[in-house]
Amino acid sequence: MTSPTTGRASRTTRRSPVAPADAGRLAPAGVAKQPGTARIAVDLLGGDDAPAVVVDGALRAVRVDPDLHLLLVGPPEAAGALIDALDPAERVRITVRPVHNAVGMAEDLTAARADTTIRAAVAAVRSGQADALISAGSTGATVTAAALGFGRWPEVRRPALVAALPAVAGPVLLLDVGGSLEPSAATLARHAVLGAAYAAIAHGLAAPRVGLLSVGTEPGKGDRARRLTDPVLSTAELPGGARYVGLVEGYDVCRGTRADVVVTDGFTGNVLLKAVESAYALAGGPPPGGAAPRAATLLGVAGTVVVCHGAASADDIASGIALAAQLWRQNAVARVAAVLARERHVRTTDTEVRTS
Repeated sequence: MTSPTTGRASRTTRRSPVAPADAGRLAPAGVAKQPGTARIAVDLLGGDDAPAVVVDGALRAVRVDPDLHLLLVGPPEAAGALIDALDPAERVRITVRPVHNAVGMAEDLTAARADTTIRAAVAAVRSGQADALISAGSTGATVTAAALGFGRWPEVRRPALVAALPAVAGPVLLLDVGGSLEPSAATLARHAVLGAAYAAIAHGLAAPRVGLLSVGTEPGKGDRARRLTDPVLSTAELPGGARYVGLVEGYDVCRGTRADVVVTDGFTGNVLLKAVESAYALAGGPPPGGAAPRAATLLGVAGTVVVCHGAASADDIASGIALAAQLWRQNAVARVAAVLARERHVRTTDTEVRTS
């Protein structure tokens, strides 16, 4: 069978049956448990406090989810600390792939091509030894390794990281939060499509509202990339029945009343993400019912990848593992890719009809 996303012959893999997602407001991804075994490759050396915090988070995730299997990619001695803390029934769900090298936060992105934990995790998913991967290591190295190992979706030059942020009216999806730092109108428009499809499929949101982050809501506000993108999105047909609501501002991300999906570049999105999380921490926590995992999903590559903060806590790692497992059980990434492939086919066919 040929993959609609890569054009390569794809291996036969198991798929968990998934009931259609309920329409409605955004639900926190990575929290709700769905049936089916999920095998997650965990980068033990990714993160500021790795491997200790990663081992702690993995331990918590295994104990919460009896259908979770982990492939620990990293030093065997670090993995041994986790295995020793489990009872015999839990130990059988742990496998170790010995790797001793990691990509440092300050290293060149080409280091992802060396014999490192993130490259080994990507290889494990590609070979079918794992279903998805999670890393709290260098975001650039993780995105690079995933793009090289899995291949990018057609028409996606720059993959995007999408995160669910707590908001007063319910979680808001923000993208990009660090996948690509250089803004362009073409990238922002493509990210709006990615975000709309992800909101509809992974969060079960009917007709998601999509906004473009700027410094004001009036047309013409913002830098050149926003001024060029706004009119394009105003006439674009977005997947999942999504509708473009125009320019939005930073406080719309925290309120959640105007948009369900907020689109920006990776530089601005990453700064905003950390500022919002810090503000909630200073205020004593997010709004009631507004909990969301401190992890982001990588969209635009043919594999399920979750990225956590470099400063992730054990709870963040556990939440990220749960998010990766849920995405796999939903078959979310492949379904988003399929939606975009259908959209591309319809657009191409329509162009052929109109120009013939």
